[in-house]
Amino acid sequence: MPDQTLAITLAGLSERLQELHRQTALTPIFNPVFQLSLDISRRLERDEIGIADLSRLIEELEAKSLDARAERLRCLVVPEEAEDRLDGQTSADGEFDVFRNFWEHPHMHAVFTAHPTFLLTPDQSAAVAQAASHGGGIAPGKSGERPEITLRYEHERAMSAIANAQDARDRIVSEALDTAHEKWPSRWFDFTPLPFRFATWVGYDMDGRTDIKWYTSIAFRLAEKAQRLERYAAQLEAIDDDHELLGTLRAAATRTRASADEFAGDLSDAGDLSAAANRLTEDGEGKLLSLRQTIAQLEGEAASSTAEKAIALRTLTAAMRADGIGMGWIHFRVNAKQLHNAIRTRLGDAADIDLGSRGALAALRELIANVEPVSANFASLAVESSTAVRQFLVMTQILKHIDADAPIRMLVAECEQPATVLAALYFAKLFGIEDKVDVSPLFETETALEHGGRFLDALLAEGEYRTYAKRRGRIAIQTGFSDAGRFVGQIPASLAIERLQGRLSQAMENNGLTDVAALIFNTHGEGMGRGAHPSSFEDRIEWPLSSWSQRRFARAGIRLEPEASFQGGDGYLFFATPELALATLTKIVEHTPAHTDAQVPTDPFYRRTDLSLDFYRAIKEHQRDHLESRTYSRAVTAFGLGLLNKTGSRVSRRQSDLSADREMSLRQIRAIPHNSILQQLGYPVNIIAGIGSAAEGNIEDIATLLNESARGRQIMRLVRASNSLASIKTVAAYGELFNSAYWASRPYRGTEDHLGEACEALAEYLISDDRNGVFRRLASRLRVDALKLHRLFELVPDEEPHPDRENVRRIIGVLQAVRLALLQHMFLKAVSVPAFSRANDISRTDVLEMVFSLRIDDALAQLRRAYPVSFPRKDDFNMDEAGEYPRGQGEGYADIRERYIDPIDDAYALCLRISTCIANEFGAHG
Repeated sequence: MPDQTLAITLAGLSERLQELHRQTALTPIFNPVFQLSLDISRRLERDEIGIADLSRLIEELEAKSLDARAERLRCLVVPEEAEDRLDGQTSADGEFDVFRNFWEHPHMHAVFTAHPTFLLTPDQSAAVAQAASHGGGIAPGKSGERPEITLRYEHERAMSAIANAQDARDRIVSEALDTAHEKWPSRWFDFTPLPFRFATWVGYDMDGRTDIKWYTSIAFRLAEKAQRLERYAAQLEAIDDDHELLGTLRAAATRTRASADEFAGDLSDAGDLSAAANRLTEDGEGKLLSLRQTIAQLEGEAASSTAEKAIALRTLTAAMRADGIGMGWIHFRVNAKQLHNAIRTRLGDAADIDLGSRGALAALRELIANVEPVSANFASLAVESSTAVRQFLVMTQILKHIDADAPIRMLVAECEQPATVLAALYFAKLFGIEDKVDVSPLFETETALEHGGRFLDALLAEGEYRTYAKRRGRIAIQTGFSDAGRFVGQIPASLAIERLQGRLSQAMENNGLTDVAALIFNTHGEGMGRGAHPSSFEDRIEWPLSSWSQRRFARAGIRLEPEASFQGGDGYLFFATPELALATLTKIVEHTPAHTDAQVPTDPFYRRTDLSLDFYRAIKEHQRDHLESRTYSRAVTAFGLGLLNKTGSRVSRRQSDLSADREMSLRQIRAIPHNSILQQLGYPVNIIAGIGSAAEGNIEDIATLLNESARGRQIMRLVRASNSLASIKTVAAYGELFNSAYWASRPYRGTEDHLGEACEALAEYLISDDRNGVFRRLASRLRVDALKLHRLFELVPDEEPHPDRENVRRIIGVLQAVRLALLQHMFLKAVSVPAFSRANDISRTDVLEMVFSLRIDDALAQLRRAYPVSFPRKDDFNMDEAGEYPRGQGEGYADIRERYIDPIDDAYALCLRISTCIANEFGAHG
């Protein structure tokens, strides 16, 4: 098909891409994706099609990608079966104690985090949620306005998701209470269901950001309290519209809402802070710090009410027990270094001691044993300079003046030594809140996962920690998939995390702590690149907390409290409608550790450690080689973060200048953007890479093990799901953008003479650019590994064949080709902009480099500054003195703007829309 007849439609481009793929049989190194992009580019540069035509195509592709997103969500939670699942789960054929035990402990603590995954606009999210809930397709044109993603926006979205989750939990609790009342009428008042807890760290996570003021956290907690009180009042009013407690709840909500508004302002002035703090802490009408008396009163009324009213009242008290006076529990997070800096000021002569030493542990034991609690107020917060201590002071004030019932989690990032946890215990005890704070070390880096077992052995051997754990009734840890998946690889990360979880059960058993619960928080997201398995909800639950790990705790007699995060805009989709929320919670109940059978024979994957450990280590080494490779780092950062939309309020990378961009380290960008870039470049390296190479030396035995092992098959389902969307040809295509020979040859046959000057300029500029070679080397390495992977695939049957897989791959291929054509359009326009004089240390060369690195906003700002379209005119001034110069009014640079600058802007906007489409096809952002 000659390119001039190429139809710029999905059908036309898909057919052309299929035709081009057949040519790889003749020329293996032929690149169909790049060739299709050239076909599109030629028509675009000849003005046979315009940006508007591509915009219409992308609008169609957007709708298809949103449909794909909705279908993926629907398949995971199956909303149409939620009611039947609920009926089955809340029915009872056995003993009361069995039923009671199943429902009185949380099946999951669901944490609504604000990871930067707010990719979809509110209109797009709503469209996906409605389609997933009720079926039907999504019509084009559902994009809507992209809002500014502020911390407040993230918090509002989190609260909306939690509200739907609470309502769904109420449905489950009500059904369980109804069953208990019907089956065991004399005992049902002994039944206090608590199937789920909800939590959030939106507004409380201080790790890696300085834009959250301490009073911001107070304001959010007050707003959550007000919202929850209003919801409790509405629920009670539906039961009894004349209930005496309605006035109490509403008065407390009104007072709390007023304080929330005050703390949401700027309280840097001492007078303003004093006034707001004094109004919050003073006694008087509407001051409500605990729901214990409220719960007791409502339970008492239920005992003498009709069955229907009693169930409704007890559903309300169950929610109060679960949430306290807030929308859920809250998680603060600090970095271990912040705690280290804070504790050193308390160590006196030992301030310089190595905190990993025995001497430091001894010093901390003495500190904790001898600490005398001190009181604090809001002035204490205002003058405190230490981030870690300030967090403890905020927690103290919340517990004293907002919610005295709900405990608070203190997550400690990069926590690699027991002394860090003891330092946190010291500050909790110093401010008198150690009975309400769960200190939770985070294991995420390779070092933390590798040495985490020894860490847990040492920590649980500490007498002060054991006393604290028994008092709290739980030991809390956090295992993270973001940095682990980036620096170790997703599959090695999951296997390392489950080994750590096994070591926790062993350490608890060895230290006489089997009578407390193990709360394991797995922070994983919805994208397959950061820890959520895409195949089924059962896999999603078991991937971060495997059946093997669950059985280890069951056999030790330790109650397991699983906790998982639902991250940002992606995670909140599971709770975006009442139907999805109920479907999600009933799916969780269907597959949680409550069903663990401790007597199941050991999976071969854990018996044949001679094979599985070598397999794990080989994948990890392969992933590490990528991470440490200059080639991989340069390819991933070749466009900076320019391929990505802004998806969160947290900064995605550190600032750098142009020269620093060329040497950007992967540690300069965060985990989710890293994973997102891999999706956009076409190959999720941190999932697929290394599997084939790790199996190479013993492929038949590895294949047999993976076939016979449930865990092995789960691993391969993840790899296949990721590989089905991957394209090494696409990775190579991005390198061709920087191929000097391509640009020099493009007008060679005289077919594009009008581009001759621009192509020559690009060819000359890119002679010394390294990115073409970088992408070629990376693609070659990925290809060699992929050959080995496909040999493994042949020996391990595909459990989930998808007949539409090739169609999805073609859609992604079309999206990539269109974006490559748009990038070529931008490059050609950039080098065609007339030269301008150097100003403020920015030259034309700098602007070109900005465009090639997709720092488009920066480039456009400089170009518009160099070529203004409005400027002062003589007529603007009222002068008495005559003056002839200059003659005429001047025309400005409107033509340059229209011909070169605005097209770059328009093309880049389409590129970002394509990024959203590709992320939707992968199922999430990053």
